Amino acid sequence: MIADADSVDVDGVLAGDLAAFERIVRRWQGPLVNLAFRFCHERGRAEDLAQEAFLRAYRGLGRWRREAAFSTWLFALATNVYRSELRRLPPPSASFDFVAEPSTGDKDAANVRLEAADRDRAVRRAVDTLPAKYREALILFYFREMDVAAAAESLGVPTGTVKARLSRARDLLRRKLPPDLHVARLTEA
Repeated sequence: MIADADSVDVDGVLAGDLAAFERIVRRWQGPLVNLAFRFCHERGRAEDLAQEAFLRAYRGLGRWRREAAFSTWLFALATNVYRSELRRLPPPSASFDFVAEPSTGDKDAANVRLEAADRDRAVRRAVDTLPAKYREALILFYFREMDVAAAAESLGVPTGTVKARLSRARDLLRRKLPPDLHVARLTEA
């Protein structure tokens, strides 16, 4: 089980076994890079952010309280690293004038895939333009698929705050996206 492996490896690192930390990195590198990518949308930068998160995790392993899963602690730490980094940069702006009118008639599979990709890009751009506190809640809840409690713990806020931020973020997205753009997954939750 991953949680058991994490505990064993953390104990190993704290006892001086550097190979144990390498196992932690191998186990969690993909998920941390993916989470970072959701924040910055640049693969190279996401890898750098994940590396910084692992460095901070290594330095702070002794502060992990075993009341929560190691993964929860690690994702909270990584989220804080990513948030700090992104606060230094201005939020991107995006225009939704590029969204084409939906076509009528029969659609072949390629057109359906292209439209889905366009829709996904439009949603990602809209999410990127949200204020950080709303964007972070959405990323953790919808894209990282954390439940409200885990997102709240990762962000260091009460669950009610996460629920309010998600509600406000969905409302902002409804206003930013064209009405015919189907984003039911985000706006109807």
